[in-house]
Parts: sequence; C-alpha cells; structure tokens
Amino acid sequence: MTTIGSVLLAILILLVMITVHEFGHYLAGKALKFKINEFAIGFGPRLFKRASKRTGEVFSVRALPLGGFCAFEGEDEDDASPDAFNNKAPWKRIIVLIAGPLMNYILALLLIIISLSVFGQMTYKVGSVAPPPEDGADAGQYIEYSLKEDDIILRIEGRNIYLTTDAMSALSGKSEGDIVGVTVLRGGAEQTAQVMLRGDCNFSSSQETSKLWHALGIGTYGVTTGEGDEAKTTYYYDLGVESCRFGFFRTLGHAFEYSWRIAGTIFKVLGELLTGHLGLEAMGGPVTTIKLTSQIASRSAQNFFEIAAYIGVNLAVFNLLPIPALDGSKVIFCLIEWIFRKPVPRKVEAVIHAIGFFAILGFAILVDILQFV
Repeated sequence: MTTIGSVLLAILILLVMITVHEFGHYLAGKALKFKINEFAIGFGPRLFKRASKRTGEVFSVRALPLGGFCAFEGEDEDDASPDAFNNKAPWKRIIVLIAGPLMNYILALLLIIISLSVFGQMTYKVGSVAPPPEDGADAGQYIEYSLKEDDIILRIEGRNIYLTTDAMSALSGKSEGDIVGVTVLRGGAEQTAQVMLRGDCNFSSSQETSKLWHALGIGTYGVTTGEGDEAKTTYYYDLGVESCRFGFFRTLGHAFEYSWRIAGTIFKVLGELLTGHLGLEAMGGPVTTIKLTSQIASRSAQNFFEIAAYIGVNLAVFNLLPIPALDGSKVIFCLIEWIFRKPVPRKVEAVIHAIGFFAILGFAILVDILQFV
C-alpha cells in the first residue's frame, strides 16, 4: 500500500504540472479571444464532461491521468473562423504557446519559495574528512587547508551551491594542489575555509560526483553486504543533507537562482548527451520518472516540494526546445510566418509535428527499456 501510495503521489505531481501547463495555454487563449473547443485533464475515454452553453467549450476529465490538452479551433489545419488558432496573428499564437511553459515555471518557483521558507535550503554537510594522501605530498598542508567535520557547504569560489553540478562548475578546470575558497556554516557562523584540492577537477560529465567529493577531501565509509566469501563492501562519500534557513530577501533570491540552476542542468545534460559524455542509460522515460518521483516525493514534505519544482522547471524548459511537436518548435513556425508574411503549409507543419511526436515517444520508450536491460 505504501508503494501504491507513492506511485499515486508521483502521478498526482505529473498530472498537476501538465494540467497547469495546459491551463496556461487556456488562459492566454481566452485573453486573446481564441476559440477553444475543449480543455481536458487526462487522456483516453471521457469519464466526465461539461459543455458551456455560452461558448460551447467542453471541460472533461479522462481516464488516463498522465496528460491533458487544450484543444483550439483550427490548431492543426486551416479554418474559416476568424478566432481559429491559425487565423490569429503570429505574435498572439506565440504568447499562447509560451504561456504553458511559463505557468510551469511560475508554479515551480512558487513551490521552491514555499520549500525554502518553510523547510530551509537543502545543503551538503560534511560527515568526515579523508586523511591526507600518502604519495609524498605535504600532509600538513592538506590538513591545514581542509574542510572540517560537520561543515555545511554554502558556496564554493563565491558560487552558491544548490546541486552537485554547481560545485562542479565552481571547480571546473582546477588542479590537484590548488587552493579554493569554500564558504561554510561552521558552529552556526558563516566563514570561508581555504581548501587544498586533492584531485584534478576535469569533469567530463555531471555524473562524476565521486571525482568532485574526492577533490574536496570528503571522507568515505563502507557498507558490507553478504557474508564470508560473498561479502562485498561498497564505499560511499560521507556527506549528509542539512536544511538551512535564511532571511526573507535572501530566500527569495535563492529561489530564483535555484530555479535557473535547475534549468541550466537540463541544457548541460543535453550537451553531454550530444557529445557522447553521457549515455542514454542515464536518461529515463515516463516509467523511470514515475518510479524516481515516487521514491523521492514520499520521503518527506520537503522532498515532495523539491521534486515537484524540479519537474515543473524541467517541463517548462523542455517544452520550449525547438523540437517538432513541442511548443518551442511551434513558436519557430510562428516566427517564420511573422517574418516572411507567409506560413509554412499547414499540412507540412502537421507532418513535421507528427514525426516529432512519435520520435519523442519512441525515445521515451527506448530510455525506459535501457533502465531494465
């Protein structure tokens, strides 16, 4: 029952985010006098519907709670109605298209503000410090220029740390023996510790967190499973998570910055995929997303807000990418029409979006399969 509840919680997060996205399209469409045929929560057969006697708009709830849509009149074809989607000015269509991702971002930002205000900002806490290296280097220097047990890492080289990718960006290109400034919360007071790096920081992908923590001198601990000849010890970096509260204006600033950092990780991961530094097995489709979301969201209320916000920012950024079938691609077609005063033939555009849709669907299925191979 706990597992079922966690999965339902994950589905609820996804459903709310997608519904909010479509509601953004709906609000902008209503404001700009677009004709809307239906606003649906979910996909598949209708469980409930209600039609407006004044406008004819249909509101429906459907059987599959993993999506939703806002159906505009004449969205994928030519239509004689002046209020049809494709008969509206390109700039109006662009506003409607961008409104969906914008609503996702606004909701995610609100969730981050609530999370940071109520629970505090999640930060990394040093459990233990590794002994100095035994390769002839000056051990005394490594001990002097080192983090301390129970230090809470706030900034590295002046960069606020929200995600491991932030720490990687702050240290990228630095070498073993370099001394960096790490602002920590130590004994309840902020201070800057000078840390001598214990390894090179030439990260090839965002997954190389072990190289990051090793460079900062974080200690490790082992967990042994099995007995006798089958015993196996796995080593983990000795880091914890600590929630730190800040003043109102600092919290507000951190909320905006944190949301931008989440967005930045999406482009970073896409870049690593395109360059081959990150394999497809590191990605996940709908099944993997629901699985991970259910695991994280069910841990605590703070985790619920954090993962919901993370998904919201991801949806906002992903939908603005110029990939056929996504809002970003449709914006490109509107810009082409606006600049050249002539649209791409609607049938050609529809075919391009259809190909894009099936390509995205196929990719999502593929990366889910790779998780189980």
